[in-house]
Amino acid sequence: MKNKINVLGLGPGNLDYTLPVVLKEIEKSDIIIGGKRHIESLGKYAENKEYCYINADLQRVLDFIEENRNKKISLILSGDTGFYSMLTFMRKHFEAKELNVIPGISSIQYMFARVSEYWNDAFISSVHGREVDYVEKLPEFGKIGLLTDNKNTPQKIAEILIENGMEEAIIFVGENLSYENERILELSAKKMVKVEEKFEMNVVVIYWNGKK
Repeated sequence: MKNKINVLGLGPGNLDYTLPVVLKEIEKSDIIIGGKRHIESLGKYAENKEYCYINADLQRVLDFIEENRNKKISLILSGDTGFYSMLTFMRKHFEAKELNVIPGISSIQYMFARVSEYWNDAFISSVHGREVDYVEKLPEFGKIGLLTDNKNTPQKIAEILIENGMEEAIIFVGENLSYENERILELSAKKMVKVEEKFEMNVVVIYWNGKK
C-alpha cells in the first residue's frame, strides 16, 4: 500500500507560527519537497532528509514523487494549504485519499489579526500573477484582503483605487509578516500612491466606508 503524501502548510514564515503537528510530520518524513528557502527555514526539522526543490518544472516533481511512493513524503507550502497553494496542482494528479493535508496559518489570516480585525465579512483574493476586479468588490464588501506580487504592488493598487474615485480608501500593508523585520503600514490610497520605496513580501488589507 502506498504511503499518503503529506501536504503541509508552514504558515506565514516564522516557525513560531507553524503548527506542531506539521513539524511532527516533517520530522517523521524521509523526503521533503518544497522551495529551497522554505526547506532551509525548517532548520533542525529538515536534518537528515532527502530534498526535492520545487521550480518551474513541476513534471519533474511529479516524477520524483512517483519514484519514491514507498517513502514518507512531505510537500511543504507557505501559508495555508487551501489558499492559493500547490494543493490545487496536487489534486489534479492525485486523489483526495492519497493525500494527507494539514493546513497552516495563511498570511491573510495573520494580517487581519495584526490589525485586530475580523475577516468573516471580507472579500479575500490574490493578485499574485492574476487579475482580480477588487475595485468592484470593495464597495460591495467594504473590506478586502489581497496577496500581492511585484506587479500588483500596494502603490499600483492605490493608483487603481484613485482612478475609480476611492482615494480615501485606507490601505494596510503588512510587510515580512511574522518575521523580526515585520512592518505594518497604514495609509490612504492618495498617500500610498506617493510612496517611493519598494515593499518586500507583503499582504494588503483595504477598507472603504463609502459603500454604494
